[in-house]
Amino acid sequence: MSTATLSRAVPVTPAFAPTLTVFVLTALLVSGQLYVVIPLLPDMANGWGADPGALTWLVTAFAIGYAVGFLLFGPLSDRIGRRRLLMVGMPLAAVATALVAISTDPAMAIALRLVQGVAVATFPPAGMAYLGESVEPRRRVVAISAITGAFLASAVLLQVGGQLLVGSVGWRGLFVLSAIGLALAWLGLRAVMAPDRPRERGGSLMATYRVVPSLLVKPALALRYLAVLVLLGGFVAVYTGLQLSGVVTSPGELLGLRASGLPSILLIPLLTPWLARLSAPVRAIAFLLLAAVTLAVTGATGAGAVGLALLLAGYVAAITAGLPALNESIASLAEGSRGTALALFSFFLAVGSSLGPLAAAAFADFDLLMYGLAAVMVVAALAVLASAWLTARAAAAGRRA
Repeated sequence: MSTATLSRAVPVTPAFAPTLTVFVLTALLVSGQLYVVIPLLPDMANGWGADPGALTWLVTAFAIGYAVGFLLFGPLSDRIGRRRLLMVGMPLAAVATALVAISTDPAMAIALRLVQGVAVATFPPAGMAYLGESVEPRRRVVAISAITGAFLASAVLLQVGGQLLVGSVGWRGLFVLSAIGLALAWLGLRAVMAPDRPRERGGSLMATYRVVPSLLVKPALALRYLAVLVLLGGFVAVYTGLQLSGVVTSPGELLGLRASGLPSILLIPLLTPWLARLSAPVRAIAFLLLAAVTLAVTGATGAGAVGLALLLAGYVAAITAGLPALNESIASLAEGSRGTALALFSFFLAVGSSLGPLAAAAFADFDLLMYGLAAVMVVAALAVLASAWLTARAAAAGRRA
């Protein structure tokens, strides 16, 4: 057998530290494109003489493109390979982001934000599927936890970064910096990613997308997707509720509460070697229940700023640990459609993030919001428990057969 044949036949295990560093930084930048525009809205409105409220469509348009892109690129990555997709998608994301910087009016910017959302959506499903396939099993949970933590951290870091830099470089300069960052991320991914493994390409391209409904009709998977929707929807609802309810009126205190979850986001990936001793469904159930408890206590105690910061840190820890557990538990049921299954995971994350503000707006009282979110967290935990029971029953039936 030739050396070339051997290189194709034996999977290449990427160097862990460089790979994780590049993937985490890329995740921060990619996911952060949803949030970075928020502190820029006043400057954009002043520049165009527009209503800042109308410019919130710059956020919504990106979120729509982002969610649609997950469904488009997850199945495609299963077909053509993770690396091949990202080597095309990331340069396109950089170009689309740079074009936003030269928008001449709000309508053009909104349209380009939609395109930008679609383009950057190549990374989450392909990137997480790549890590799930290529990283050593003993390090896989650490890697997925770090990536999901980066997605959460981007909500704080990119807003803070945008707020600090917009005065010196302007909103257009921030989009140029983002475009440069995405181009550098592409070069980093190109350097650390191993070549794609050979893939079966039987059937038409449309047949690739028919996998999506086939996954959604599996009860065990559908129940876990419900939990994904609730987990991130609750995360966004809590912080939106803080903004809308007036529980905290000082901008400095509000910024501090938003930042209070960052230590948890950094700490949880370090604990995953111990957490990984539990199965993914067990971890998901445990952390959904922990999220429910912290939310209920928050509502019951009416804690002050310090107590609220501590409770939010516990809540964010539950979210940060729960998301990779759900990611892993979904991937374990995907069989040969890991990229598609994880694209749906990302899709439900995006849908949850869009529903969170609506949930917060539905509750005028912050304490009632906490109780309502605690209740849906318990429902999500029961959904994962039911999913695990269905999976175990199916496995037992297969062994008997």
